[in-house]
Amino acid sequence: MNPSESNQSDPPPSRSGVPRAITRAALLLSALCLLLFASLSFAQSTATPNVVVLHLDDTIQPISEDYLDRGLAEAARDHADALLVDLNTPGGLLDTTRSMVSKILTSPVPVIVFVAPSGSRAGSAGFFLLEAADVAAMAPGTNAGASHPVIEGATLGPIMKQKLENDTTAFLRSYVIRRKRNVDAAQQAVLNSKSYTDEEALNLHLIDIIAPNNRALLDSLDGRTITRFNGSTVTLHTHGAVITTVEPTLRESILDRLMDPDLAVLILVLGGLLIYLEFNSPGTIIPGALGTLLVLTALFALNMLPIRYTAVMLIIGAFVLLMLEVKFPSHGILASAGIIALIFGTLTLVNGPIPQMRVHPATAIACGLGFGLVTAFLVRLAWRARRNKAMLGPQALIGATGIAQQPIAPHGQILVHGELWQAESSVPIDSGEPVRVREVRGLTLLVERVPVVRASSD
Repeated sequence: MNPSESNQSDPPPSRSGVPRAITRAALLLSALCLLLFASLSFAQSTATPNVVVLHLDDTIQPISEDYLDRGLAEAARDHADALLVDLNTPGGLLDTTRSMVSKILTSPVPVIVFVAPSGSRAGSAGFFLLEAADVAAMAPGTNAGASHPVIEGATLGPIMKQKLENDTTAFLRSYVIRRKRNVDAAQQAVLNSKSYTDEEALNLHLIDIIAPNNRALLDSLDGRTITRFNGSTVTLHTHGAVITTVEPTLRESILDRLMDPDLAVLILVLGGLLIYLEFNSPGTIIPGALGTLLVLTALFALNMLPIRYTAVMLIIGAFVLLMLEVKFPSHGILASAGIIALIFGTLTLVNGPIPQMRVHPATAIACGLGFGLVTAFLVRLAWRARRNKAMLGPQALIGATGIAQQPIAPHGQILVHGELWQAESSVPIDSGEPVRVREVRGLTLLVERVPVVRASSD
């Protein structure tokens, strides 16, 4: 057979097997991708929701803002389904409230503000935070409102009062309208200090729901679609959610305690007292160092509170007057003036908008009187020291009494002030008799017998 003929008679090899194999591999890969996507979608749909919880149970001040900011950041980082703020506050600083409201409105995570537990309140500034939330809730037996702005210690004229009220109500309206809540009822809380119970707030559409506790609230909100402040809609998935509580840090706990005006003033006065003791007893070091630390700590705390500088001048003047009393005794006149200045200075030091952020009269009076008593004690010691004669050298023994250690006729030894001295007497003195020093001659004491008073036998 001709090789050329055999090549022509055999059919050419088919190449259709290679595309067919590639097609099968592509179909298999697509099926795997679809299966993986379905698995991920199912896992995501069945994942347990996560809710971050904050407990805001104090006045509204810069430390509260730091705590809220940290909670919002953690909720965003963990992609939490919601941030729940348990709120119980009498109110606080308006500037801090504005900043906290801004953070709530711009939060990437839906924010639920819940006035709880029963017996709690969202007073004054707390009402602004409640209305700013994506979901406003209250527990039974709670109240919210009474948010009229207050400038403590200042008498506002009609124009200034109107400006303050208009500015505050405009701030409240700016987000209550977009939350589609009752603007008129919200404004009444500011203009007329109106306060609402949980039922009243729900009926007036100031809040969205009443629930007895956190778990019941989250279960009730599951599946609810809310409109965020930016106009987007979100469906809440909170049934059976894992609750992650954000606890205050040690720094926040310490600073939060220092934000109590009474405590800050007590630390300030105690530090001043220790420095005052150092001033009167130079060289002791410890009171001065500790006092300086306490004063700096108090100043750090007071720096975050609204203070009156006239009150600061009164306190400084009080310290100056009390120190002058020690150096220049004035029979208590300077000390009395210092005590009065200290009481009025501490009483008016913090210009808080609510009673919880002001110094109480009992604290101011206790600080003033306590400082005054210490001053009076030190002044009395200094005055007595100035009046007493010098007690140095042998001359200090004149008038002292001792005991004859051996017969003195006319010389012998006596024990006086715990020391043995050579003594001389013009009359014989037996051993063990009491003697009195009447003169010092070199290293010899001239003594005399002390008459012994004997009890009558009658």
